[in-house]
Amino acid sequence: MATEVVASSGPTAPPADGGEISSPAMVSGPPMSARYNSPSLSRKPLLLSIEHPNAVSSHNKTAANSNSNSNNNNNNSRTPNFLTPLGSPIRRAIKMTKLDPQDAWLPITESRNGNALYAAFHTLCAGIGIQALVLPVAFTILGWTWGIISLTVAFVWQLYTFWILTNLHESSDNGIRYSRFLQLFNATFGERMGKIFALFPILYLSGGTCVALIVVGGSTTKLFYQIVCGGHGCTAKPLTTVEWYLVFTCAAVLLSQLPNLNSVAGVSLVGAATAIGYCTFMWCVSVTEGRLTGVSYERVKPNSNTEWFFGILNALGIVAFAFRGHNVTLEIQATMPSSEKKPSRVPMWRGIRGAYFIVALCLFPTAIAGYWAYGNKIPENGGMLTAIYAFHGRDTSQTILGLITLFVIINALSSFQIYGMPMFDDIESKFTARMKRPCPWWLRVIIRAMFGYGCFFVAVAIPFLGSLAGLIGGIAVPVTFAYPCLMWIKIKKPERFNFMWWLNWGLGISGILLTILLVAAGIYIVIDTGVEVSFFKPH
Repeated sequence: MATEVVASSGPTAPPADGGEISSPAMVSGPPMSARYNSPSLSRKPLLLSIEHPNAVSSHNKTAANSNSNSNNNNNNSRTPNFLTPLGSPIRRAIKMTKLDPQDAWLPITESRNGNALYAAFHTLCAGIGIQALVLPVAFTILGWTWGIISLTVAFVWQLYTFWILTNLHESSDNGIRYSRFLQLFNATFGERMGKIFALFPILYLSGGTCVALIVVGGSTTKLFYQIVCGGHGCTAKPLTTVEWYLVFTCAAVLLSQLPNLNSVAGVSLVGAATAIGYCTFMWCVSVTEGRLTGVSYERVKPNSNTEWFFGILNALGIVAFAFRGHNVTLEIQATMPSSEKKPSRVPMWRGIRGAYFIVALCLFPTAIAGYWAYGNKIPENGGMLTAIYAFHGRDTSQTILGLITLFVIINALSSFQIYGMPMFDDIESKFTARMKRPCPWWLRVIIRAMFGYGCFFVAVAIPFLGSLAGLIGGIAVPVTFAYPCLMWIKIKKPERFNFMWWLNWGLGISGILLTILLVAAGIYIVIDTGVEVSFFKPH
């Protein structure tokens, strides 16, 4: 349990009655899980005077023995000569939350020198993915008007929940920084609720995304090889799909040895640039080549009302899944220094705004130009990426096609580092909580290699996992659209029936209903179309 210690600004004056000097009062803080407590708002997460839990009690015992010893202890309890948790002047009496030494040992919080540019790089790399290329498929069901309206509403909605998470990251009341999404959810609703409603979506959005990236990256690496070799084969016996998965995994594991989230800022920059590149190339090629002959924009008419209803839900799910990254927002913000005068939410929000301005310039043209060029002929599996090769593979320069596939590969490698970092952090936190020391470098290498090759095993062993993506992904939708709004109400407690109260309740309930409907649609599609179960036989 976190506790608060009052640090005096100078030597304590003796009482008027000549009695003993009383020790600083202990004030209970909010109950927090030991391994997720991240209270430091300074660049350095450890304060010398309260580095160990027994420090205060030992000082109190010494103070009871003699006046001279108590004065020494008071000197030890003063604010250290660097930034305090709330950024107040060094010689001012403040309340300090006891700091968790694990924060200095874990990959997300061991470096706190990030800035708005780093935040923009990470957010861009995490926010644009291969799922954006399927947006034109949603338009075939929703049509022009409702497709654009749905995409716009989803964009504004998720941008608002980004703003909420950014403002809930740190509390000025108790100095706690919630550096992980699950930590904030547990502090708001309790650990039991967190295990039931938040643990699986967070694990899926991290580990499940890494598995999907191996599938996409490995398959695209195989395609890139075929383009470079001109379709003739550079060797007598080309690699199989599983072997290409392994090639991609080896590259991802090698890159994952960068120590912390701040250290992969350059990787995120490259990943963001390549994501912008392949989105721009695809919609530009589609517009340049023109509309296909006989293209139609008539909405697909299902055979029954049930198919029509679940088809619309499936389209809304495609739009909702196009936006991601909320599960790593607090982790990205945790890499920034923060103080009372310069809270981390300011540069973080500036970075998110810049990043999502660029995201909008990628997603909207991709969705609109893709639907304009291919209409109802857009392939359901792969979307724009498949359409480019299916309809323009012979007309388009092989250099352009090669660059598109290369950009997809690089972006997948970069995104793997962002989404894998929370998993590395969680695994290492179990070691540091048990051993009370940082994870040695050799063990960190083993942990990250085991995670990477574990994802490779799942990608190979369960190749039909993509068929269940709509069902499983629906469970993760509240992380983006519902949970931030409900946490805002619980923590900020807005006045009943005012605008913010109505807005957050409305969005929170709508997000939960959307989740239920998307899960129901996923179940219906699995039952209606079936799943080709084939273990260890990736296509």
